[in-house]
Amino acid sequence: MAKNTGIASTVESLVTPKINELGFSVWDVEYVKEGAEWYLRITIDSPNGVDLESCETVHRAIEEIIDKADPIEDFYYLEVSSPGIERTLKKPEHFSVCIGETVEIRLFAPDKNCKKSYRGVLSAANESGIELESEGTLINVEYSAIAKASTYFEF
Repeated sequence: MAKNTGIASTVESLVTPKINELGFSVWDVEYVKEGAEWYLRITIDSPNGVDLESCETVHRAIEEIIDKADPIEDFYYLEVSSPGIERTLKKPEHFSVCIGETVEIRLFAPDKNCKKSYRGVLSAANESGIELESEGTLINVEYSAIAKASTYFEF
């Protein structure tokens, strides 16, 4: 397991109970290096939305938990944010809660239709993949084929 994946998973299990107690859910946890700096990014969500005050409240509440457990040896920046209107979809549960929304997916390689990306309405999601209605056609895609996915909002 990669260092950053293991740390993200450890941190997620540490902070999820507190975040849930505050009325939010954990959308994603990433531990990434950008340039010379490490960032611990925790993305939270709520049925009522997430604003700056929500992020500050969660940040203060989990900072102490992370510091006490001390799962990260490196110096890092802690960031708490909303997944945003065009949110990244990584886990099967992300796709499940977005059924009925327009999504954009990019594939690792062209599929049987010789396409490497799709935009359409997410019509179903299960443990192995998704069903997407794109240009009047139902497309089934396994999660393992998806390089990147996000909800799509036309401004």
